Amino acid sequence: MILLTRLNGSELGLNPDLIERVESTPDTVIALIDGTKYVVSEPTTEVIARVIEFRARVIAAAQRHNDRIIADPAPLHLVTDRHGVAAPGTQEY
Repeated sequence: MILLTRLNGSELGLNPDLIERVESTPDTVIALIDGTKYVVSEPTTEVIARVIEFRARVIAAAQRHNDRIIADPAPLHLVTDRHGVAAPGTQEY
């Protein structure tokens, strides 16, 4: 979510994945993909900067998560039934 300010001063949390366009008319109008429009006090350039920052944080968090997974992989092993027999078509390497 990005935090923006409505013209009345109240805060608005907006999902940037739902933004279709941002316009200056001269007020900043944010149109969502479902047709909903919000008028905010931040200039268009600030809204765009916040969306870019949000996406960068998402990518950075995903990379940190991916690094943890790669750094500590779970060991693989052959799965057998209760008698110790491997499933047909499987083999140990």
